[in-house]
Amino acid sequence: MRLAGYVIHGNNQDTLPRCLEGLLAVCDEVVALDSMSTDGSTEIARRMGARSVSVAWAGYGAARAAAIQALGPSDYVFFLDSDEHLGAEAIQAIRTWKESQPQEAVYRLPRHDWAEVDGRRFLYRTEWRARLIRRDVAVWRPEMIVHEALPRMRAGRLSAPIEHRFATSVSLRSAKEHRYALLWAVMALAEGRKSKPAVFQRPAHVLRDGLLHGALWRGGWAALKLAWVVAGYHAAKYRYLRDLRQGGYPELVRAFQERRYGELFQQVRTLELEP
Repeated sequence: MRLAGYVIHGNNQDTLPRCLEGLLAVCDEVVALDSMSTDGSTEIARRMGARSVSVAWAGYGAARAAAIQALGPSDYVFFLDSDEHLGAEAIQAIRTWKESQPQEAVYRLPRHDWAEVDGRRFLYRTEWRARLIRRDVAVWRPEMIVHEALPRMRAGRLSAPIEHRFATSVSLRSAKEHRYALLWAVMALAEGRKSKPAVFQRPAHVLRDGLLHGALWRGGWAALKLAWVVAGYHAAKYRYLRDLRQGGYPELVRAFQERRYGELFQQVRTLELEP
């Protein structure tokens, strides 16, 4: 069993070391894919023993594809985001999994989304994410600019929790959700995805995260404010999709069609989107 790992990072010197510690503890090789950082993150990666590879940012799908290409031969691939890390329990669980002769193409791990807002730190939600991928099916494409999920396939579960620094500011999270919603809509337009009524999306997802996932009980009013912001993504993405179908944001549509994904991200960053 050979396990290769990677992380995609930019200016993440505050969270990258802990992320790399977990990857290096369980993987036989680790690539730190640098999206042209300027804060010394590449030096941190090299010093810790990861192989640093720099590429211009062109979206998540392109970055994941570049990371896979940079890795040597392996049986499975494991990845973390730069604001995620593994605890001792998760490291031991993955090491045990490596010795178990795994057979599934994909294994999902629980990700704990931690919020640090309004002076409180609480677990916002837990979601199971596909993170251990058999190498032959670990295929990402550049057009997967956001939510670059692999095709659905049968997956096993491994109880190796990933700790995620999900939100440190309600306002910053809100801005991020709207950028992602617009990028998703551009991609969805090209894929011909169906629309859903935007008005129902926000309350449904507030109920899901706040009540069903228990954020409200753990975080109180701070959790409710965060749930409202996070749920805004699901409403905004269908509003943006409607706007795009009515001819809005033509420069973004053109950039996606012409595969100028790096420019697309730059353009979205400059827009003042509805809060």
